[in-house]
Amino acid sequence: MSDKNREGKRTARERLAAERDKQKAAERRRRTLIVVSSVVCVLGLAAVIGVVAANSGKDDSGSDKAGPVVAPSGAKGQDALAIPVGKESAKSTLTVWEDFRCPACKAFESAYRPTVHELTDAGKLKVEYHLATLIDGNMSGTGSRAAANAAACAQDAGKFPAYHDVLYENQPVETDDAYAKNAKLIELAGKVDGLVTPAFRTCVEDGTHNSWVEKSNQAFQNGHFGGTPTVLFNGKNIYADQSMTPAKLKQMIEEADKG
Repeated sequence: MSDKNREGKRTARERLAAERDKQKAAERRRRTLIVVSSVVCVLGLAAVIGVVAANSGKDDSGSDKAGPVVAPSGAKGQDALAIPVGKESAKSTLTVWEDFRCPACKAFESAYRPTVHELTDAGKLKVEYHLATLIDGNMSGTGSRAAANAAACAQDAGKFPAYHDVLYENQPVETDDAYAKNAKLIELAGKVDGLVTPAFRTCVEDGTHNSWVEKSNQAFQNGHFGGTPTVLFNGKNIYADQSMTPAKLKQMIEEADKG
């Protein structure tokens, strides 16, 4: 074998060995990254759990004390847990279980509000609103309860429908517990003519209806509903009907009104 051939083979072996060394080094780096990433994920999860634990049960509204169950003015139904809107003589009833922090509730409101307003104003539909605090439980916080209490305070002032709409029009993202702050709820009440009064402020700040809201939420839990919103038309769940539209609901109500 010539010196040239031997040199060529040696060079090839060296290149091969160098390549194997590079592969081994790359594998070691890959394993190190996996371990580091795993540690970061675990630490990140622990941090998230820590934040949730720290916020769980925290009430930024300053009204976390349990008090007597005080139903808002005009509340109806079993245990006075429904806030009615519309004429009692209407032949059709829409029962709505909702949470002011719930994005799906806002989507329902945005789609159906014009139809609901039209038909309640015409005396063809009455709506019974039941307030729940599902998102407080799922995401932690107190915004669902605080907003529901403020809405009940608005009901005392005869301004529930308008304030109800304002809360949905200004709904924060689900993870933002902005409605836990009384100042925010009172600021939004300024969008409803005549709502911000000393009585309304006191009702919001004292959490006058907090226990009533909690009782309403317990009724929601006891009902084993799938989630919010739950919408019943004359007792039948229509939110689960994927073919339902505002136009179809209006037709159903018009037909019931004639019949």
